[in-house]
Amino acid sequence: MDGEVIEERGLLSDRIHNALTDAITSGSLAAGTALDEQELASRFGASRTPVREALRQLAFNGLVELRPRRGAVVTRMTPEQIADMFETTAEIEAMCTRLATYRMTLIERSRLIDLHESSAAIVEAGDVDAYDAFNRDFHDTLYQATHNGFMAEQALGLRWRLSAFRRTQLRHGERIRLSRDEHGAILAAMAQGDGESAARQMRAHMLNAASALGRYIAEQTEA
Repeated sequence: MDGEVIEERGLLSDRIHNALTDAITSGSLAAGTALDEQELASRFGASRTPVREALRQLAFNGLVELRPRRGAVVTRMTPEQIADMFETTAEIEAMCTRLATYRMTLIERSRLIDLHESSAAIVEAGDVDAYDAFNRDFHDTLYQATHNGFMAEQALGLRWRLSAFRRTQLRHGERIRLSRDEHGAILAAMAQGDGESAARQMRAHMLNAASALGRYIAEQTEA
């Protein structure tokens, strides 16, 4: 019973986190906005515990600042800072892809292919949350396939720092369908043993995500 309660609380915390992530990254919640735990609990029909958990995760992602006696406040994040983070991540992901091309095992290759094939149904359903979860698994599998623990650790750290923005860009137009197509091109280059081409494809994949995010934010601002 306790396990079910913890799981339900975790799912509720994730729902709150995702909703606030979309609101912050799209600009609906402006920088400097105070986030009141009780108000959020009432809005989402939750206790304050999952709200606190969601706010802690947002703070870890850099989207809010937790201030003593003042609660959570939306962080000021400039487009230039976001672009810098995506550019850095693109280079790290490209390096991971290059190494993984030459070092991955047959089991790891099969895992990536299986993940990619499973994403087709998600794209058809247009399920952004499910695609975001799949996308994390896909990229995490690539990190591990480098067989370089330090590089995988750095890539994962950057991914978590940018995870909110990587999720939100999936809401722009046909982005999840395009993202899947880009994954296919990366896997095709890896299958040919061409690490340099695979790295270029991954770099372009990440920069395309940054462009999609910029367009999504602009559309939300104009709406």
